[in-house]
Amino acid sequence: MAGSLEFVVTRKNPVLVVPMSETPKGLYYLSNLDQNIAVTVKTFYYFKSKSKTNQDSYNVIRKSLSEVLVHYYPVAGRLTISPEGKIAVNCTGEGAVLVEAETSCGIEMIKEAISENRMEMLEKLVYDIPGARNILEIPPVVVQVTNFKCGGFILGLGMSHNMFDGVAAAEFLNSWCETAKGLPLSLQPFLDRTILQPRKPPKIEFPHNEFDEIEDISGTERLYNEEKLVYKSFLFEPKKLEKLKTMANEEYINSNNKVTTFQALTGFLWKSRCEALQFKPDQRVKLLFAADGRSRFIPPLPKGYCGNGIVLTGLVSSSGELVGNPLSGSVSLVKSVVELVTDSFIRSAIDYLEVNRTRPSMTATLLITSWSRLSLHKLDFGWGEPIFSGPVGLPGKEVILFLPGLDDIKSINVFLGLPASAMKVFEKLMKI
Repeated sequence: MAGSLEFVVTRKNPVLVVPMSETPKGLYYLSNLDQNIAVTVKTFYYFKSKSKTNQDSYNVIRKSLSEVLVHYYPVAGRLTISPEGKIAVNCTGEGAVLVEAETSCGIEMIKEAISENRMEMLEKLVYDIPGARNILEIPPVVVQVTNFKCGGFILGLGMSHNMFDGVAAAEFLNSWCETAKGLPLSLQPFLDRTILQPRKPPKIEFPHNEFDEIEDISGTERLYNEEKLVYKSFLFEPKKLEKLKTMANEEYINSNNKVTTFQALTGFLWKSRCEALQFKPDQRVKLLFAADGRSRFIPPLPKGYCGNGIVLTGLVSSSGELVGNPLSGSVSLVKSVVELVTDSFIRSAIDYLEVNRTRPSMTATLLITSWSRLSLHKLDFGWGEPIFSGPVGLPGKEVILFLPGLDDIKSINVFLGLPASAMKVFEKLMKI
């Protein structure tokens, strides 16, 4: 069995890929929405072409990265702290980190690692900066090209969430692909993030529960420390999603106030995770989800806005209220918050961050983020679209990712990690 062999990746020394031509220098402004999620998001993409070997993979990736960085020059800089005490970018032009690697192992080992969610194997496909203590010591984009003996290669990426949300990351990667194929950019990046500056004076018009501090009265942190974190994926096909919506809609009979797929699935997962982690009934619990504000701003953000256009929206309840009531209860809570996300709400959140200089507390929290509508599985650097792709681990233990289903665009693949004992309970709850 492939899993009995050790997966060995041999890396060469990392190099810095600088922009191909001179780019602006100096301090680059990041908005308050860019401050929220200070993590590196890791992904991988496996390419194999019938007509093209992996012989040029590293050189093509390196050259095209150098070219695309001219358009996305802040990405070639380094995160720093501004005189105002916020995260900003020092546009030094130092470049992105690129590592060439190879393995004599077959791609079957990776397929097996994905099916069994063995993140320790997939981690070898993304380069970690040795000794980095925080996000300020990690370049905004880190790239590893791993060639396999079968003629395919894996592109492993580490991308700073301070620089990109999912939409901006997908646009950057698409521009990189176009550059690799010698095409002009179909969408120029809009780099001026000062359009999301806070108002003067700040105007906080809404309660922002997403920042509530919660006490862990259930000993959950201890559970995470004592048990192995187990990763699993759960596929929700259209039939299963419709069943969830029907269950959730019971409360809304004789009403046009129907719930969406996102609301039904989010409510179901929040309730199930509380049950699996065995929170005490009076444990305050928080749900956060990333709502894309691009089209909700007035006026909407410009096309190609290269930054975080998402706002974290939150609500707080008690575990007992969620677990002890029908699904319609948790779904109605989610629905009420989704409808809050307007231009006024997002600008209020930006101003709240300006006044309070805080990040959302993650105790007893679930953060849902959806990649199901991003085009990450369609990237083509000249070897065709990836045969498979996905996340490498999660940006945090509190995160659940919604990924596109492999064969059916209407399916949603739910990816999360839980302590081993909680995952056993969670798996049973997913059988509806």
